[in-house]
Amino acid sequence: MAGKSSLHAQATAMSSVPFSAVEDARAAGLYVRIGPEKLASLSAAFYERVYSDEPWFRALFASTSRAAATRNQVEFHAQEFGGPRLYEERKGPTMLLGRHGPYAIGKREAERWLALMEAAIDDVAIVGEEAALLRGYFRHMAWYIVYGRELVNPARTVGYYGKHQEGEV
Repeated sequence: MAGKSSLHAQATAMSSVPFSAVEDARAAGLYVRIGPEKLASLSAAFYERVYSDEPWFRALFASTSRAAATRNQVEFHAQEFGGPRLYEERKGPTMLLGRHGPYAIGKREAERWLALMEAAIDDVAIVGEEAALLRGYFRHMAWYIVYGRELVNPARTVGYYGKHQEGEV
């Protein structure tokens, strides 16, 4: 798909991380190497930081409870890094651009997201090659989402097609 290739090229240029780093992280078996408990701890540490952050950044998450955001990310990471397809089973296809498109995610937001995620990686003591794979993956994909917003209708409302319980967006 030409649009997606161009989008990954833009993300590579901005992040200095090639798409191959995303593919490497996906293929590395991080779910097993890091372990599901530590991956869940990563999401919990990340959202602890997010929901304690400055109001301008925290506002991006205002429509979602911390518990729901954490669960979504835990399930997404499990699926993305070689574990069970929990996210897809509950919510359908991941559709990163579609799910993030309605939010005002620009360069400032991406950098803040990355800073909080990198701090969370340190918080839960993910080190070595596993940490490097995660950092590369997150850096590229953060910029992929920033540039991908241009491909998503900005007036689109967030919709999860009946795959969530009330209050679990």
